[in-house]
Amino acid sequence: MSPVRRTLITLLAAGLLAGGCANDPSEGGGSGGNTIKVGILHSLSGTMAISEVTVRDSELLAIDEVNAAGGVLGKKLEPVVEDGASDWPTFAEKAQKLINEDKVATTFGGWTSASRKAMLPVFERNKALLWYPVQYEGLESSPYIFYTGATTNQQIVPALDYLKQQGKKSVFLVGSDYVFPRTANKIIKAYAAANGMTISGEEYTPLGTTEYSTIVNKLGQAKPDVVFNTLNGDSNVAFFKQLRSAGFTAQTMPTVSVSVAEEEVTGIGPANVAGHLVAWNYYQTTEGTTNSTFVKAYKAKYGADKVTSDPMEAGYNAVKLWAAAAAKAGSVDVDAVKKAAGGISLDLPEGKVTIDGENQHVYKTARIGLIQPDGQIKEVWNSGAPIKPDPYLKGYAWAAGLS
Repeated sequence: MSPVRRTLITLLAAGLLAGGCANDPSEGGGSGGNTIKVGILHSLSGTMAISEVTVRDSELLAIDEVNAAGGVLGKKLEPVVEDGASDWPTFAEKAQKLINEDKVATTFGGWTSASRKAMLPVFERNKALLWYPVQYEGLESSPYIFYTGATTNQQIVPALDYLKQQGKKSVFLVGSDYVFPRTANKIIKAYAAANGMTISGEEYTPLGTTEYSTIVNKLGQAKPDVVFNTLNGDSNVAFFKQLRSAGFTAQTMPTVSVSVAEEEVTGIGPANVAGHLVAWNYYQTTEGTTNSTFVKAYKAKYGADKVTSDPMEAGYNAVKLWAAAAAKAGSVDVDAVKKAAGGISLDLPEGKVTIDGENQHVYKTARIGLIQPDGQIKEVWNSGAPIKPDPYLKGYAWAAGLS
């Protein structure tokens, strides 16, 4: 026993340290008493709530399952839930609170890249750990973030490869005006230039925009082979409804979306988006016993009418992967968890998921899906195996200089 620990025990026995230490020194922050606090930080209000509430729900489901199986290091996980309110400074403020006041062992949170980039310096400054569950534009890595959603070569590049195989040569870019769509479209333009595709238009609107008649008119004039959609949040509801109202169908104005999953389809209305394409790594219809069990458990907890989707599955995965890393490390200490995480592989709802210890992203299978009239998504293509994450696109000559 160390002299410091012996002194602490002596003082506790003498009643000189009322309440004891906030955390067990052997296990890091958030692990005092019989529980380990973990943060959950998503937009539960504002324009992004349509997407992020279900990610929170899936993370809480994963925590329930971890606790039912005995917890982590013999302790139950205690979630501390905060609302980022679709406001990037609020995400940074709440992240600071979770780390400094709540003293969580780790945080699961974010959706937009703007929220992630607002939180990144907070986690790096405090040497705390964030698990980010949503696909993003790549060209980033942080020693204090684990990325369980797709990076560019696991979603956007496979989607472009699929469109090229389908003979699509003219692409119109529509996105929300923040970092993810603009960076994603920068990558798409580089891909197009190297692959005989043309960009017939590029339009951005602020998050929460509900007026798309001007952009729909521009689409009608440009007549692209496909629209590559990087709109986020409830703007997708307005866009697809107005596209349909203008007389365009999935046949006459096909779109491929990278931020529209089952939850968003429900909000948009299946009739307004059926027949359009999406690119993800998981669908509720993904085959496998693990996914069947996940879908059943989610519906049992939140309602038979609820749907599962890629971002919420990646959030669920994040909890399971962190718990596995903490168990392997024998500690919730950030450095110990990081060291233990590399190479961890679990059978999760989307299939086999493995953490790449070098860049703290995960191997993921790419899947292209077709939205069905009932709101479910039918897989029409997949990569055949999990793709090694390449956030800086080092393996693509056409991407040289992007980062």
